[in-house]
Amino acid sequence: MPAKKANTNRKYKDSVFTLLFGEKKNLLELYNAIENTNYGSDTDIKMTTLRNVLYRKRINDISFVLNGRLVVLIEHQSSINGNMPIRMLMYISEIYKGLIKGNKNIFHKKAISIPRPEFIVLYNGNEKYPDKGVLKLSDMFMEAGEAGKAGSVDLELKVRVFNINKGHNKDMASRSEVLDGYGIFVYLVREYAKKMSRDAAISRAIEDCIRRGVLKDFLEEHSSEVRNMFLRDLTWKEHLAVSYEDGVEDGREEGMAKGVVIGREEGLTIGREEIFSLLESGMSLAAVKKKLGYKTGRLARRPQ
Repeated sequence: MPAKKANTNRKYKDSVFTLLFGEKKNLLELYNAIENTNYGSDTDIKMTTLRNVLYRKRINDISFVLNGRLVVLIEHQSSINGNMPIRMLMYISEIYKGLIKGNKNIFHKKAISIPRPEFIVLYNGNEKYPDKGVLKLSDMFMEAGEAGKAGSVDLELKVRVFNINKGHNKDMASRSEVLDGYGIFVYLVREYAKKMSRDAAISRAIEDCIRRGVLKDFLEEHSSEVRNMFLRDLTWKEHLAVSYEDGVEDGREEGMAKGVVIGREEGLTIGREEIFSLLESGMSLAAVKKKLGYKTGRLARRPQ
């Protein structure tokens, strides 16, 4: 199957998920499937996805304002991260800052109106997880330590988690051909990867999906990008695994990157974005270490 030429001028490097659901039609279909709503093609959508301009990275996966009334944040993850509530709080704070920027009424007595937030995680990892779950910010708080304060929460944020693996949330999948197709595609890649190289597994999954009519138009248009994105995502996971073995203290999860503690100097921190940008360029982990001045031997202690 001849693959169409990938758009090599894409300014921001996405994942297959964000590429697929970054299209308004697919995003509306996804949201309608999750919430069992019926927003039509005339629905106003304003994308509010946060980006790191310096490193040309997405900070969060997808966020958008729906008809000026709802601000929806959707994260796609292959592992359940208990820190998602605090991360979502950070994201929504930045989004609200952008939405009200220049609005002088914020200093007036009358309260301004802001879009109501919804926080959603779509999970498709290998670990078992129920169809639905909830992660709460209040579960992350330290104990108050004051008499009568136990259980008192003045700030709450709830993240709804949906398992989108094949066979889960069948009603949701039935409401979105695109979401169902995405689940099938990921499932096929995983199954084929048990028997062949990852590159061959991705190629075969793409070919099989196109032949079956699963995500046919999307895969025909973006086959090269999809293949490269999947390979890059798998490569990230391998590099992260190697980094753990070498003792790099790594809290990076699904694209989040803050700082890495290394052993060259006690307490020295190098931004993860610098490291992962070099890895993504094709440089080996050993070459990255050399470039950044790592000394021979183990790095900082592996987190306990």
